[in-house]
Amino acid sequence: MERVTMKRTYWTWHPFRISCLRFEAMASATCPHHVFSICPTASVSRIVCAMKLSRKRIFGLVWALGLMTLLVGGASFPALERHYMRQQAERDAVPLTLAVAGLRAALERYAPLPALIAERPRLATFLNHPDDTNLQASVNEDLRQTAATVKASDVYLMDISGRTLAAASYREAGSYLDRNFSYQSYFTQALNGDLSSFSIYGTTTGERGYFYAAPVEDGERIVGVLAIKFNIAAFESIWRGADSAFIVSDRNDFVFMSSRPDWHFRAIRPLSDATLRVIAQNLQYPIDRIDLLPITRTPLNADAQRVYIEGTPRESFVLTSQSLPDLDWTMASLTPTRPATLQALTTLLIAGLTMGLALAALLALLLRQARQAEAFAREQRSKRALEGAVAERTADLQTALSDLRRTQTDLIQAGKLSALGQMSAALSHEFNQPLAAVKSYADNADAFLERDQIVQARDNIGRISKMADRMATISTHLRNFARRPQQATGPLLLNAVIQDALAVIDMRLTTGNGVVEYTPPSDEIWVTGGHVRLQQVIVNLINNALDAMEEQANPVVRLTVNGTTVQVRDTGPGLAPEAIANIFDPFFTTKPPGKGLGLGLSISFNIVSDFGGTLSAENHSDGGAVFSVHLQPATPIKVAAQ
Repeated sequence: MERVTMKRTYWTWHPFRISCLRFEAMASATCPHHVFSICPTASVSRIVCAMKLSRKRIFGLVWALGLMTLLVGGASFPALERHYMRQQAERDAVPLTLAVAGLRAALERYAPLPALIAERPRLATFLNHPDDTNLQASVNEDLRQTAATVKASDVYLMDISGRTLAAASYREAGSYLDRNFSYQSYFTQALNGDLSSFSIYGTTTGERGYFYAAPVEDGERIVGVLAIKFNIAAFESIWRGADSAFIVSDRNDFVFMSSRPDWHFRAIRPLSDATLRVIAQNLQYPIDRIDLLPITRTPLNADAQRVYIEGTPRESFVLTSQSLPDLDWTMASLTPTRPATLQALTTLLIAGLTMGLALAALLALLLRQARQAEAFAREQRSKRALEGAVAERTADLQTALSDLRRTQTDLIQAGKLSALGQMSAALSHEFNQPLAAVKSYADNADAFLERDQIVQARDNIGRISKMADRMATISTHLRNFARRPQQATGPLLLNAVIQDALAVIDMRLTTGNGVVEYTPPSDEIWVTGGHVRLQQVIVNLINNALDAMEEQANPVVRLTVNGTTVQVRDTGPGLAPEAIANIFDPFFTTKPPGKGLGLGLSISFNIVSDFGGTLSAENHSDGGAVFSVHLQPATPIKVAAQ
């Protein structure tokens, strides 16, 4: 490892460059010189050193400028936000003026109508003869058609006592007929001969309306009052399409018109008891619905305010208002402050990004040369290190792969020899029985020959031949099973492999009272694998199944073939959940000590994987465990035994 000792480095700041005034170092491992400026590798180390120090100072400058920007932005944000709110108020003045003009025009449109309608002679005649039902019906229909023509909410006729004798709404359930409005100020003013107007919450229909009234005269005598009402909700529906909310309040700062229904009949300031009594006496507004609209005001300029309306959630608006002195009303527009706030934040963000870009350009200018030199040196070192690591790892992997294959083959062979060892008693019985029979048949044949019983002697000799064939078959199966398998894979006839495995395991079944239930498939099934290795897998699974049922008197192993899947099922205690998760891990075993090393299933799993298949384990629903060998199908060909 390179060992470097640095004495001290001095730096001075120039407008466009950073200079290293002095650099001294010792490189005892890689540099034969004592001063870095002489060693060819010293320039790279020097640039790296310069890079680190310049970054530290420049990033400190970046943090300082960033902190300064945040402080300046935080201090200037309120003033910037108020500036954009004042601009918003100036823009709101135009739609507010249009809304005021529209409201005033509508009011002025209805103002002359009561006096014009009151001049109809039929009205005075009816007021003089109120019991004339035919005349009443004619006046009612006349008023209905008039209301439809002028688009009024209602037109109705009252006598001097204030009782309604005829109305355009005479067909409706909430008609003004027979209702007395003598308490209303517009009635008393019209009865005195004046044209009057009044805003009110309809006590009969529940509609908020604006009323005009004029006297009905018969010569020089006032015989009644004609009133016309139009619904103010039509204005609110138009206002709701605007970006701003609109409110109209009376002299008491009571909101009776608004594009926000939740602001209806709410007072901007607390109402005095005297004002509430007047409202209740005139039935001008629903006294039970009057509520305070909590508003906090902050002046922006002479014509605009920032207001907060308390609620859930709390809302903030820019309020711009205009007065209607002839009506004693005030109309205001309220625009949410969110756009102004976002505009202020956007302005600060743009300024911050601009400063960040300028700083980034300066940083790039200062570090460009050092970064290029460092990147080139790092790339060369990384390239050499990577090449060496790849070569080393490739060699290690090749060695490990060879060792793994050799070890796997040895383990497979050891497992088979272990299985043969476990079957040694069965093998002894399997060979001793034919040998004893051969000796008996030979003695009998000799006796038959002495008696010239040729037929009986020939029969015994035939029996001896059959016994020799049986012993040769057993020997062939054992020799094939015990030999070291080849790594090559190819098409196999699945039933042939299973039959060879059953022949090998038959010796254990003979001595252990075990039975393997197996029905060969009706069709030939070809799979991809190695004959001996696949035979070893099946033998291993059957042995494990018999081991799981060693406590049973007559154990039965069920071996089935479904397509290219071989399943081996036992009726033992089954597998625990943790055993299923680790069953194929090396050296994991559920057998007691001395009964196994835990390598058989791991080896079998790897063998099946080499064939492109899978080996899985699960518990059967009726008890016991099931091991499934899923193999790849193969094209049938004529192959030699492996």
